[in-house]
Amino acid sequence: MNPSQTRRTFLRQIAMTGGAIVAANLPARAFEQSSVAAAAASSSKWAKQIGLELYTVRDLLSTPKSYVATLEKIAAIGYKEIEPASGYAGMTPQEFRATLDRLGLSMPSTHSGAMEGPDLEKELEGFQVMGLKYVEISAPRPAGGRGPGGPRTATPGRRPQMNFQLRTESSDAVKQTADKLNEHGKLAKKFGMKILVHNHTTEFAPLSDKPEMKPYDILLAHTDPDLVAMQLDIGWAIQAGQDPLAMFKKSPGRFELWHVKDMCDIDLMPAGADEAKRMQLGARSIVPLGLGDIDYKPIFEAASLSGMKHFCVEQDTAADWGDSVAAAGVSYKNLVAMLG
Repeated sequence: MNPSQTRRTFLRQIAMTGGAIVAANLPARAFEQSSVAAAAASSSKWAKQIGLELYTVRDLLSTPKSYVATLEKIAAIGYKEIEPASGYAGMTPQEFRATLDRLGLSMPSTHSGAMEGPDLEKELEGFQVMGLKYVEISAPRPAGGRGPGGPRTATPGRRPQMNFQLRTESSDAVKQTADKLNEHGKLAKKFGMKILVHNHTTEFAPLSDKPEMKPYDILLAHTDPDLVAMQLDIGWAIQAGQDPLAMFKKSPGRFELWHVKDMCDIDLMPAGADEAKRMQLGARSIVPLGLGDIDYKPIFEAASLSGMKHFCVEQDTAADWGDSVAAAGVSYKNLVAMLG
């Protein structure tokens, strides 16, 4: 299925199922009584805690007012958890937590993490207030840039600019990254949190000095499970040629967080494409969950083996579909149907 076909399917779903789409413009109370939300309440335990990575709806988060309005729509659809990626709308930790509580939302993880420096512990204290359990800590960003692992930002309404140049890393360099993650994890543990490690495709590129190994192998082997949790972006991992079920069997219990992302045309990836090319082509083929090629049912059936505790839907391209909240609604509806 190509992207134009998935868009047609998307539009057909809008026409055929008011549910999640119309819900984007309904009050939360009205939609909580809808058939989709009711289905979630009676299906598997995972359907009762579906989360949304807010990068999906980043085009709607440009002001504090629009940020809160978008959270209201997300809660109305039926989502129970969120994961920020571009800040907290200028709200204090107390204000943000109050907003989540009002909407029946929780925030177990974030990509708008803390930064090394004199205010680091104060930031982590604020994260405690907001209920966070999994965070990132980044080095100070250079002027005009961002530190590794830092918050992702993008111009509202525009697709993110991604650097597709493949950077080969040495095993020693990745071990140094793992050491830093463990160091940050010791500090985060004082506040009841773990450091999360999120992947794209390049974490599965061969190491420059040990081509039989990948950076992800070293990150798994050299990070302390008590301090560091792997957040497996399943869509990117599959795009990189990985088998999530095999990963779960090889490293059971390590994947406490998931990003649930769907893609189409995965089987059309050119033979021999490197991880940068896979990232480039994959960025064009991200679709609402259930409209792509990834069968998530067996993956969720292995959730206990993986150690998964929280997961969130992420569609990087949702705004390109005309209505990012509506796209999130389609993902939610399809995921509830699959989990049920």
